[in-house]
Amino acid sequence: MSDKKRVLVIGSGGREHAIVKACLNSPLASSVIAAPGNGGMAQEVDCFPVDVESPSSMVALAKAQGVEFVVVGPEVPLCCGAVDALAEAGIEAYGPNEKAAKFEGSKAYTKDFLKKYNIPTAAYENFTVLDKALTYLNTLSEPPVIKASGLAAGKGVLIADTMKGAEAAIRSMLEEKVFGESGSSIVVEELLKGKEVSLHVMISGEDYMILPLSRDHKRIGENDTGLNTGGMGAFAPTDDISSNDLEIIKETVIEPTIKGMISDDIDFRGTLFIGLMIDGDDIKVLEFNVRFGDPETQVLLPLLDEDILAIMMACSRGEKIAETAKLKSGATAIVVLAAEGYPDSYPKGDVITFPENISSDQSIIHAGTKREANGDITTNGGRVLGVCAYTSDLKSALDEAYRLCEQVDYKTKYYRRDIGK
Repeated sequence: MSDKKRVLVIGSGGREHAIVKACLNSPLASSVIAAPGNGGMAQEVDCFPVDVESPSSMVALAKAQGVEFVVVGPEVPLCCGAVDALAEAGIEAYGPNEKAAKFEGSKAYTKDFLKKYNIPTAAYENFTVLDKALTYLNTLSEPPVIKASGLAAGKGVLIADTMKGAEAAIRSMLEEKVFGESGSSIVVEELLKGKEVSLHVMISGEDYMILPLSRDHKRIGENDTGLNTGGMGAFAPTDDISSNDLEIIKETVIEPTIKGMISDDIDFRGTLFIGLMIDGDDIKVLEFNVRFGDPETQVLLPLLDEDILAIMMACSRGEKIAETAKLKSGATAIVVLAAEGYPDSYPKGDVITFPENISSDQSIIHAGTKREANGDITTNGGRVLGVCAYTSDLKSALDEAYRLCEQVDYKTKYYRRDIGK
């Protein structure tokens, strides 16, 4: 019997396209399929329609396609219990179960967990009632950050410049329901300042593996201005986080988190994304997510000098894994090409033209794209493509990525020109 597995990647974004590419390069994959996929994935693997909010639909697809291992990419199916349903059907899957996925499904739950286990984070309060939230706001001396507690596609964090703006943000969530049920509970927390970094930890029960620190650019506008998005660019590794910082993070964040999970009977098997703010020796947790970041995944995977599919399989089984990933030298960068108007309303259906040839150290990762019947690739989302480069150093990686950005064209192309600055 072969050790190779038929792999299904669930999701339709840039993160999943990057994972599909990594799985195609793995000796452990006999074949790879995706669902629902996107225009770029459809050029490389068979893609199948699936309702990512329906665990039974994902199980039915996996069975029909003879899938033996599933990588669940986005937070929505994880929070809906996709991994639980697959496990019940006897199909191995990478990603936390529904109980563990609550770390992303509820920011209020995560903040309370951090407080319970003395893991450093911003001062905060949780609210479901408008009047109580506004009363608390009036006790603060500086404008806070307002967060929708539920899933909001990376757009549910509003950083207010004034108290009036903070009040408007609270009202928009609790009164006007701009995020629907996701904003029916909110977190009001102090604004932290410093260097923001993304830390990915692959967890296999009691064991964990730390991936390189990366930095994401969330705001739509240059110089970090404008609305929050799902991410407009990223790079790895960061060069301003010391080994001493990493030891502090392990001792004060990672290990207390895993001990807390075990104490709370949470068997976490998947990726824990930890957003951190670092100000000198003051290191605090901004957020937890329960999957690989997007666009961070696209810059992390090229740096790994080992088979990511093998690590995901080990985690899914609760097997022992190394604490530190084997890495290549060099740096990676990604610039996200969006549709003009994102993260508000934006058009779809623009035909995209691509360069005829790119180097082996460059890649164009698809996010919001669609493959038309005539073979054209068109825009089908707010974040359309991720233009990536891996080179010996960050400056040349950024230079290469930006050169490639100029060679991709569609009518509503928009991107930031200060990624990595």
